[in-house]
Amino acid sequence: MVIKAQVLAGGRGKGTFDNGLKGGVRVIYSPTEAKMFAEQMIGHKLITKQTGAAGRLCNAVYIVERKFARREFYLAILMDRQTQSPVIVSSSQGGMDIETVAKETPDAIRTTPIDITIGVTDEIARSIATDLGFSAQCIEDAKNTIQNLYKVFIEKDATQIEINPLSETSDHQVLAMDAKLGFDDNAEFRQKEIFSWRDTTQEDADEVKAADLPLN
Repeated sequence: MVIKAQVLAGGRGKGTFDNGLKGGVRVIYSPTEAKMFAEQMIGHKLITKQTGAAGRLCNAVYIVERKFARREFYLAILMDRQTQSPVIVSSSQGGMDIETVAKETPDAIRTTPIDITIGVTDEIARSIATDLGFSAQCIEDAKNTIQNLYKVFIEKDATQIEINPLSETSDHQVLAMDAKLGFDDNAEFRQKEIFSWRDTTQEDADEVKAADLPLN
């Protein structure tokens, strides 16, 4: 099993808690270890390269079955501000910081514009899956995963869906092993369930206060 600190920041695995515990993502082998790590994570601040010295308070942990990735990829669906349409950003170099990949090996990143009136067709999704490097037996599952992620992006008014890594496991399953999602604040009236999960302690305090003020 794996226990993950639930904080809104990247780099959790390499982060450090304010009590000295190293790593916000830990492999666990027993209920005793799960309890021990949960107690050391919950109520403490995790400091990562994205949080700065202030860190982010961990209010919850997520425990999930451990899977073994045979291959790791990167996939994100974002809104392109210039074209005002979705784009899919993909890379065969998953499991690492995409900003590092963009800086060191920019050719390893593919950007696919999506016509919002058409969506992600079988051809587009299959092309992305093949280009990423999924094995032949996983191409169809990967294609379906990409299309389902796009469906969530549209139906839930998302502004970002980042899967890193999107993996092919040793038993040839296609799994999203970690995810980062963002949603359009203007769609809160339409996405009440999603916004009911909002934890403002994970957000910038000044921005939270400003959002409560009658400002345009």
